[in-house]
Amino acid sequence: MAALLLVFELIGTVAFAVSGAMTGLKKGMDLFGVSILGISCAVGGGIIRDLLLGITPPTTFLHPIYAAVAAVTALAVFLPPVRARVSATNRIFELLLLVMDSVGLGVFTVIGISTAASAGQSGNVFLMAFVGVITGVGGGVLRDVLAGNTPYIFIKHIYAVASLAGALPCAVLWNYIPHYALMLVSAALVITIRFLAAHYRWSLPK
Repeated sequence: MAALLLVFELIGTVAFAVSGAMTGLKKGMDLFGVSILGISCAVGGGIIRDLLLGITPPTTFLHPIYAAVAAVTALAVFLPPVRARVSATNRIFELLLLVMDSVGLGVFTVIGISTAASAGQSGNVFLMAFVGVITGVGGGVLRDVLAGNTPYIFIKHIYAVASLAGALPCAVLWNYIPHYALMLVSAALVITIRFLAAHYRWSLPK
């Protein structure tokens, strides 16, 4: 289980770091700005999660591997050959941002639930689901605020709702289904809803 969580966290870290770095590129930021947005997006949700659960100092500061992976990923996105491919057309840019953001959202939603359960909250469905959603969307909100944008969760199709749709069944079934299978299915559900929402332009009433 520990190995699976590490793999999940690294996948989510890379995905959100790419998402943050791409936002920095779109804003015309320099290497430092792109790196900060990449790191903030990758570890921001986890920091908020740990503070809510009373885990101090947050895991990010105890295990620098996550910040390091995020920094290296952001640097890779900033490299001229990668930057040129990523920004070749607006369609490619938006598609890659959708994929990376959706993967990060799905992965970190279930990681948040797993962390809440490990903190002794496996019987509190509301708290587990809430922490899952906060972990999933927290980094993206921090990224958007630093970039001077309206947070993605308030304007882009179905976003936080997709996280909640995966978090609720995962929290409810946590004590009844093998965790690794439940996490995979729940993360896949979040990602699928995000893709469908983007494709069919689903959105909440305004």
